[in-house]
Amino acid sequence: MNTTELPISDLQSTTRVRTNTVGIHALVWVGGWSADEARHAIESTKRAGFDLIELAALDPASFDVDLTAQLLKEHELQVAVSLGLAPETDVSSEDADCVQRGRALLEQALSLARDVGATYLGGVIFSKLGRYAAPVTERGRANSVESIGWLADKAADSGITLGLEFVNRYESNVLNTTAQTLDFIAEVDRPNVMAHLDVYHMNIEEESFTAAVNAAAEAGRLGYVHLGESHRGQLGSGSVPFDEFFTALEAVDYRGTLTFESFSSQVVNPTLSSNLAIWRNTWTDGMELATRARSFIRERFGA
Repeated sequence: MNTTELPISDLQSTTRVRTNTVGIHALVWVGGWSADEARHAIESTKRAGFDLIELAALDPASFDVDLTAQLLKEHELQVAVSLGLAPETDVSSEDADCVQRGRALLEQALSLARDVGATYLGGVIFSKLGRYAAPVTERGRANSVESIGWLADKAADSGITLGLEFVNRYESNVLNTTAQTLDFIAEVDRPNVMAHLDVYHMNIEEESFTAAVNAAAEAGRLGYVHLGESHRGQLGSGSVPFDEFFTALEAVDYRGTLTFESFSSQVVNPTLSSNLAIWRNTWTDGMELATRARSFIRERFGA
């Protein structure tokens, strides 16, 4: 019998029980953030056994901050905020006006994070989220580094950590690997900027999950983790080497957040679903998906 077949009551005999915060991405539940969607997402997150919900702040101005904060408090949930930039808000652009629009959006997202009680703002906040036709230019990369430094200083005033979610080559030309991200963070040189490891993207770009985790941990920049399967569906049903990844996290004593992220055309956000090329149903029942994922994380990592 392997550990995935054991009842939860027997897990301590095979897996160390850990106290990591375990989260879920809001797009498992809803495609937007109306009052009804906010209630459904937050109530479902609690019912499925998660500690945290990650909000997709592609349009921070559309959030009812007071309602969101009230619902989070009522259901005793933690919160993180993430987003990806658009072509018109790309801070890695050579266009100064585009960079300024990107900074304005990032400042709005930072305000949202602060006002709903989040201590983490991450995602593809260093470039647009989408395919590029050429490598990033020297000036564009410098604009990105300067923008993240600027945002980090503002975030520090509110006790917020920034996470740079490096993604695969089809979703950014700035950061695709752990090594690139650590070099970028060293240039930014702010204590509250961390590497955000996402196994979906690592499965495409990294040579070794163990080496990636070790490098981020040794640099003191392992700040946040996304758990997503290779086909964006149920954890453990694709090709992501979760045993290697969890073993590496255990070895470096990772105590940060683990957030389950999954996308299906069953739940659609007009912007993000298109950017991520979500064209089919990888699942249809969000609650079944979420509860199985929560059990998988508990059983495989003990969290």
